[in-house]
Amino acid sequence: MQLRIAMENLPRLVHFESPVSEADFEALCRENGILRFERTREGAIRVNPPAGGWTSSGNAEIAKQLTNWQSQHKCGRVFDSSGGFRLPDGSILSPDAAYLSPERLQTLPKGGLRGFPKICPDFVIELLSESDTLSALQEKMLDWMSNGAQLGWLIDPYIRQVFIYRPDKAAECFTGARLAGEGPATGFSLDLARVWERYQD
Repeated sequence: MQLRIAMENLPRLVHFESPVSEADFEALCRENGILRFERTREGAIRVNPPAGGWTSSGNAEIAKQLTNWQSQHKCGRVFDSSGGFRLPDGSILSPDAAYLSPERLQTLPKGGLRGFPKICPDFVIELLSESDTLSALQEKMLDWMSNGAQLGWLIDPYIRQVFIYRPDKAAECFTGARLAGEGPATGFSLDLARVWERYQD
């Protein structure tokens, strides 16, 4: 799909007359490598511009802590913000960080992690950026949960709070300095103080 988008004219959601197919979506991603795209379940394209300095640094800290935990217990797989997942509802979404348990990994066929894996992560983390709206990310968290995620954290670094999402439960707000994982992320502990440090010049 030949579509190049000028940064100064960047829309956040692009609707086409016909829903964008998976093949066209993959071509769109290849043609516009500087941008991150997501496909909604309706086939519209969500455009995510490159992250600013604070957000990029915050993402790096979160991914580092999650990767360090996964490396210590040596099971499952961690994914960063550049990865996309094909979800059961037909959408293709990218988390800021995600974890797939070894049990879920075993359900993928050989080569199933190439391209956009056709699976929902067990655990997802989204980090609010200056170009996001809280309501849009809250809707995205509900999409993750409805597609099979077992735990989700929506981190708002500007007011230093985290919304915790679990299947079939209302989101819970957390304001402490260290957040303990549960379910698929049992044993993981996110040092939020180190994340907040990334939001200081």
